[in-house]
Amino acid sequence: MTTHTMSVLVENKPGVLARVAGLFSRRGFNIHSLAVGPTENPDISRMTIVVAVDELPLEQVTKQLNKLVNVIKIVELDPAAAVQRELLLVKVRADTTVRSQVLETVALFRAKVVDVCPEALTIEATGTADKLDALLRMLEPCGIREIAQSGMVALGRGSRAITAGSLR
Repeated sequence: MTTHTMSVLVENKPGVLARVAGLFSRRGFNIHSLAVGPTENPDISRMTIVVAVDELPLEQVTKQLNKLVNVIKIVELDPAAAVQRELLLVKVRADTTVRSQVLETVALFRAKVVDVCPEALTIEATGTADKLDALLRMLEPCGIREIAQSGMVALGRGSRAITAGSLR
């Protein structure tokens, strides 16, 4: 199985997310990451779906997705031809004994501290999944208290855009 990143433009209507996720679920595919948000057109949302499947079953799911009335366009994004990012918020134990070590790690990964209290720091980082995993490995010895991580969002590189204006 290989990992695939799909960018799916859908009508911004109730129930669309459930129908799209349901197609993957009925096929027995686990969605590794799912991020949904509005596009430049408020009537259209972009879903970025990361799933590990073989080529043939993915093609079948893509054909079924295209049949859904609220799905406008589906594009599989090649990682080499796309910008892909995730957001990570992590709360780390940072009392006086380890605070300077945590701050050095934050600077090394170009992350930023977004909340400070006497016993902990909350850190915000964006980047690829590999970068965020490396940051977490570095912070783990300090004591991670809480993690919230978004799904991947992605856009194709270059000037070509997948927009509502170029659809249907």
